[in-house]
Amino acid sequence: MTEYLQIFSTVDNEEAAGRIATALVKRRLAACVQIVPNLRSVYWWQGKVEEAGEYLLLIKSTREQYPALERAIRELHPYDCPELVGLKVETGLRAYLDWLQNEVKK
Repeated sequence: MTEYLQIFSTVDNEEAAGRIATALVKRRLAACVQIVPNLRSVYWWQGKVEEAGEYLLLIKSTREQYPALERAIRELHPYDCPELVGLKVETGLRAYLDWLQNEVKK
């Protein structure tokens, strides 16, 4: 049975967000990547509190594709330590989940 994931990542600029989103979809590692602009992050980095504007990537994929998706993020992402967090989708519209499954590599 397919396990669906909602995966989150952030980047610091629109160009990187578009490049990563397009690559993940073209490689069929994600059925869809939504880009949410104007995110403000406050976080610890190298011993001090930082603040930055970011773009949020909402990545729709499957657990089966996660290892390849993680490799692609490590390859494409500009950060040394990118956020990459996946949450299991507990429920969803069957037609949407079928579409998602059909759009990623098996």
